Amino acid sequence: MISLFLFVLLRCCVLSSSSSSHSPPPPPPRLLRPRPSGGPSSPQEYLDPTQPPLPLASGATPSCSLLLLSHSFASTYGQPPVSTLYSSPPCASKSAWATAVLSFSAASQGDQYDRIAAVWLGGAELLRTSTPEPTPAGIFWTVQKDVTRYAALLRDDDGLLLSVMLENIVNPALTGVFHVNVSLSFYPADADADDAKPTMFDEPADAVVPISAENSTADRGFWFRIANGTENNARKTLVAGIPPNTYRAALEVFASAHGDDEFWYSNPPDSYIEKNNLTTRRGNAAFREIVVSVDGQFAGSVVPFPVIFAGGINPLFWVPVVGLGAFDLPSYTLDLTPFLGLLLDRNKSHEIGLAVADAIEFWLVDANLHLWLDRNSDSVAAALTTYLAPNISISRRYSSHSLNGTFKIEAGRKSRFAGWVNSSAGNLTTEVAQKLKFKSSVVFANDGQLKTVNMKAKQKTDVVLHAENAKAALFRSSVKTKYPFSMCRRTRSPIGRMRGVDGCQDHDVIAGSAGTRQTYQYRDDGGGVYRRTVAVRDGVILSDATTKSYGFAATS
Repeated sequence: MISLFLFVLLRCCVLSSSSSSHSPPPPPPRLLRPRPSGGPSSPQEYLDPTQPPLPLASGATPSCSLLLLSHSFASTYGQPPVSTLYSSPPCASKSAWATAVLSFSAASQGDQYDRIAAVWLGGAELLRTSTPEPTPAGIFWTVQKDVTRYAALLRDDDGLLLSVMLENIVNPALTGVFHVNVSLSFYPADADADDAKPTMFDEPADAVVPISAENSTADRGFWFRIANGTENNARKTLVAGIPPNTYRAALEVFASAHGDDEFWYSNPPDSYIEKNNLTTRRGNAAFREIVVSVDGQFAGSVVPFPVIFAGGINPLFWVPVVGLGAFDLPSYTLDLTPFLGLLLDRNKSHEIGLAVADAIEFWLVDANLHLWLDRNSDSVAAALTTYLAPNISISRRYSSHSLNGTFKIEAGRKSRFAGWVNSSAGNLTTEVAQKLKFKSSVVFANDGQLKTVNMKAKQKTDVVLHAENAKAALFRSSVKTKYPFSMCRRTRSPIGRMRGVDGCQDHDVIAGSAGTRQTYQYRDDGGGVYRRTVAVRDGVILSDATTKSYGFAATS
């Protein structure tokens, strides 16, 4: 069983210069942190507490490292990704490495907003990340990600396009240029590790098929842009040529919220906005669901984790520790093996759909389809045997009087799919059961001057594999995720343990104080537990405690 627990608690207390007695002061869409009051100082390193330890032994050295791309992203808004040709190096042959690590290192100096960025290989997304807001003295950071699961792409000898997207604007007011280096390191197997060969259920996929925009030049990146939650705005990709000997399939989905939906978890319903004649476009209430379909049939969903970028809510919070997941935005994996009976039907074309329920402008989404192939057979037979996918159950309770209001949402969904695949390993049935629970409360008080947000999302996915007529399971996986989120925004006096006070003028935070405490916990099915808690006050790390138990490799 794998459990993931992410805890975010913010007490955001904003002293705004734009308040009035008739409407709550809406926060600027993006905020810039204040300039340091002292003289020049040395560049500051930033970190993300959600980066788990890499699966490497202490002191491990790579068999080889490659600088894939080096570029300075200045005025790149509206431009296509920066690309270079990648071919598997000699040291990356099948038997030469066990772990591959992608490094995204960057530095910037000046004034600049946070920006979204991504790395693709052959149109398949490897990393989605965001930047901190730089300072006149400069900042730098490194994101490292285990990309072993993309081995099929990394070992490609024919040449794939490696692309990096980072849309930035440089002008007299926004001077920060992002200098980026992307590199790849290959590590050999640990000599002291268990030398048992991986089973066909835990080794990397034999093929990775991008579910992304085909023309990256025209679409400004390989990601799809979703403007709303209607069926007409879902992104559907035709999937052709799935190998006939595919015995397992999993879809890895990347999604991030931007624009009017960046703070979707705190949005009021449209009725509140219209009733009070507010100018904000951030509405449609506080529930979002990423939905996947196969040939038009619901195939799974997930509530997205509320990633807060470095300019979000109060930029003073994210110095020098960014919000959970801001450097390595989470992806969401759905097992599509039960649907191979549909996808392997070569008599018709097939499509995979990506949608965000209740979305408003805008979301960036794409996906990677991971396929495992039967090396002892040219083809397999498959069929979908169980399909239980009732509509989501959702209740909305809204009440408001003038600028005061309480908006509560509860949602739940249960689904179960099963399908058999007859391969050289036998006739095996995969069952996937998913359960989702969601609660949200957005409350405006004191004539809209106090906003309180509480959200709790829980999801459990069970995957069971068993042989024909066998009672005992051959393989069992249970993944549990939960992320509670609490936020209070007040225009006057500060409250709470985690609090921040800032004075805002236009898009600039002119002065302020802030503190955060963030905890990330991960538990794997081997009994290993990783937990990291970081506390920061006014840009100074007060404590950074990491605990690891058996199941995680020691890191240097």
